[in-house]
Amino acid sequence: MPSLGADMEAGTLVEWFRQPGEVVHKGDVVALVETQKGAIEIEVFNEGTLVEHHIAAGQKVPVGTVIASIAEPGETFAERAPSPSPPTALPVDSSGGGLQSASSGIAHLVRPGEMSATQPTASPVAHRRAAELGLDLSQIAPGRGGVIGLAEVEGAAALQVRESPLLKPAHGGLDLAEMRKAIAAAMGRSHREIPHYWVSHAIDATRLMDWLEAENARRPVMERILYAAPLLKATALALREVPELNGHFQGDEFTASGEIHVGIATSLRGGGLVAPAIRDVDRLDLTSLMRKLADLVPRARAGRLRSSEMTDATITLSSLGEASADSVLPLIYPPQVAIVGCGSIRPRPWAVDDAVAVRQVLTVTVAGDHRVNNGRHAGRFLTQLERLLTSPEVL
Repeated sequence: MPSLGADMEAGTLVEWFRQPGEVVHKGDVVALVETQKGAIEIEVFNEGTLVEHHIAAGQKVPVGTVIASIAEPGETFAERAPSPSPPTALPVDSSGGGLQSASSGIAHLVRPGEMSATQPTASPVAHRRAAELGLDLSQIAPGRGGVIGLAEVEGAAALQVRESPLLKPAHGGLDLAEMRKAIAAAMGRSHREIPHYWVSHAIDATRLMDWLEAENARRPVMERILYAAPLLKATALALREVPELNGHFQGDEFTASGEIHVGIATSLRGGGLVAPAIRDVDRLDLTSLMRKLADLVPRARAGRLRSSEMTDATITLSSLGEASADSVLPLIYPPQVAIVGCGSIRPRPWAVDDAVAVRQVLTVTVAGDHRVNNGRHAGRFLTQLERLLTSPEVL
């Protein structure tokens, strides 16, 4: 069970997407796990053959629990070590946030030997979701391995309703109360343990906005880019010059990252917040970056993210967007050592060639971890960021 965020202690295994005997590749999604931040798709990071599930769907277990075994290429099943002892399952919340049978309140995976002639094989979450939507499982075609999963139920529901959330507690929607608890725990830890400092700088973004307007005018509508894309790219390129802001502080030691994976602070309707990462932002062109943003943000708001997106971020960008406040003083998301906060771009009086003109101004604030870096590092970063944003064609 991976750790999918600061202060995550346990997760509930919702559904297996791959079965024993199947070959898996790096990046394949093998399971769905429910956390306080929503449903997270769990990826594998090595090639091989899935040997065994150690955790049944519906079970809530602590972070670090072995949930499956994978044999490496060329390794036989018999060479694997004996299965670990079953973990002590944690209590499942019966208020609707846990994953339980709609009828009995007990998590249960229907297996082929337990089926009646008319009872299809289905995962616990598929049973529950079908009951919520009023669907008859016997009328739903099974998916991989002859098992009806969440995807099959949602697909059947889509034929009857135009919109259906991918996963929601019984009381409806993402459990924002639990999400707020997770946010409070992570930010409380950040405020207690990290000696923060903040450095702000106002940047003339007029040229950036003019360049974006001209660039979008020549692009098809579906390929136009928002200013968040060049902001992300400029942030990543500036971090190349200041590696002290990019990495993780764990076990009283800072490890700088050779890769730049930027977490995108994404607000959810109702007050939740997640910060999934886009990998290798410094290596992406603006078109590719915009496509990744267009894919990531809706999935984040639907509560359907991948484990790598929740764990890989080496720094976070928090942008208030348009029609908001001038600036923000963000808190670092541990174990990261810095966060970049951007206010709204606003018209302001600005000195240009010994005269005063109205310019579009963006205030950027860096919060840093004094155990690792200091204000000089933040100042160097902001200088590089300004250079890039005032020459957007280099992005």
